[in-house]
Amino acid sequence: MIKTVTRDAFAKINLGLDVTGTREDGYHLLRMIMQQIDLHDTLTFTVKEPVDPGSGGVIVLCDESGLTPAGGDNLICRAVRMMKETYDLCADVEIRLTKRIPMAAGLAGGSTDAAAAFCAVRDLLLPEVTDRELMQLAVKLGADIPYCIAGGTRLAEGIGEILTPLPPMPECAIVLVKPEAGASTAQVYRALDALESYPHPDIDGQIEALAAGDLGGLARRCENVLEIITGGSLPIIGRIEDYFINAGALASRMSGSGPTVYSIFETEQMAEVARGAFLQTEMAAGCRTFVCRPVR
Repeated sequence: MIKTVTRDAFAKINLGLDVTGTREDGYHLLRMIMQQIDLHDTLTFTVKEPVDPGSGGVIVLCDESGLTPAGGDNLICRAVRMMKETYDLCADVEIRLTKRIPMAAGLAGGSTDAAAAFCAVRDLLLPEVTDRELMQLAVKLGADIPYCIAGGTRLAEGIGEILTPLPPMPECAIVLVKPEAGASTAQVYRALDALESYPHPDIDGQIEALAAGDLGGLARRCENVLEIITGGSLPIIGRIEDYFINAGALASRMSGSGPTVYSIFETEQMAEVARGAFLQTEMAAGCRTFVCRPVR
């Protein structure tokens, strides 16, 4: 028997990102406001019984040449294998991936694809498994994956796995700019650890602004402590932010460990005009750009 399901895997931005400490095992303690946006990958999962009992492979067919090929170490394959091992499943799984979210961008592109894999295998073979059970399993693979399963607007604490629902982000439009240069998440955190102190975002103020539906108040408090490190090594991040603030953005900040910059505009028309003008500048060389909306 063959079963198929298609899922969209949404990117995220960090409206606020604070590092509050380090656990004994080396994981960083975080306090973040996470927001899904409608930029997404599309994954189609096909499951069938294997020809040989006790076997069952995983193959990913992808239009993005940089993804680790079938049977490799990418998060999609690892998520499927984790589900098969945990629940003793015997099935061949083929995944067709249309990749739109830039990789190594601070947008949770790998984590959201893995979240789609956890959910798809559950939907096809284990409908009795709850989202909470999936999230408890998924955190073993990556701290962002539980959020990508939950989605929406959420406060994330711990290493990112303690999630509290928040009121949805007010309607707006978001310009994403992904510079060509990349950033190593591990190196960014190591460099942050070496600092004696750094300013912390007003996460509580952002929560209050969300509760009031105050887009301006939310935007004024957007901040990311990791930008101290990534922005210092990649000055183009600050240049992009300055450009979009001068173009009318309510906020322009880096997402995750970078290097993607998001800029919040009140309307899609304003966002499209600003993006179009940016594409005419020398800064745009090598950049990928998108206009998105929050997923509510």
